[in-house]
Amino acid sequence: MRTSTTATTRSRCRRRFIRLAVGLAVVTRQILLRGFVLLASWAIGLLVAGWIVPGVSLSVPGFIVAVAVFVVTQAILSLSILKLPHGYASLLLGGTGLALTMVALILASVLTQGLTIDGTASWLATTVVVWLVTTIGAITLPELLIRDGAGPTRPNTRLC
Repeated sequence: MRTSTTATTRSRCRRRFIRLAVGLAVVTRQILLRGFVLLASWAIGLLVAGWIVPGVSLSVPGFIVAVAVFVVTQAILSLSILKLPHGYASLLLGGTGLALTMVALILASVLTQGLTIDGTASWLATTVVVWLVTTIGAITLPELLIRDGAGPTRPNTRLC
C-alpha cells in the first residue's frame, strides 16, 4: 500500500513540476516578446518623429545608440516609478509617460550624436509623437502577437 501511495505522490509532484516549468516558459516567452515589442515601438517612434517633426535629425549609427540609451532610460525610470506604493504609482503612471519620454529623449540626445532636436516646439512634438507611437505599440502589438489565452496566468508554484 505504501509503494502505491508513494508512487502516486511522486507522479503528482512530477506533473506539478512539469506544469510549473511550462508555465514559466510561457511567462518568459511573453516577457521577452513584450520587451522586443517595446523596443521596436520605441525605435519606430523615434523614426516617425525624425520623419514628421521638423528640427529632428537622426543618423544611422547614432540612431542605434540613441534607441539603446532610450530603452535603458525608459526601463530604469519606469521600474523606479513602479516601486512606489500602488496609490501613488497609479496616479503617476498616467502623467509620467510623457515626462519619462522627455527625460529619455534628453538623455539620448545628450549622450549620443545620433539624435538632435532643435527648438522647444520640436522637443514637445517629438515627445508627444514618440510617446504616442510607443503607447499604441505597447497596447496593440502584444495583443496581436501573444494569443496564448489558454492556461493559468500565474503558474502554480506549489510543487507537492
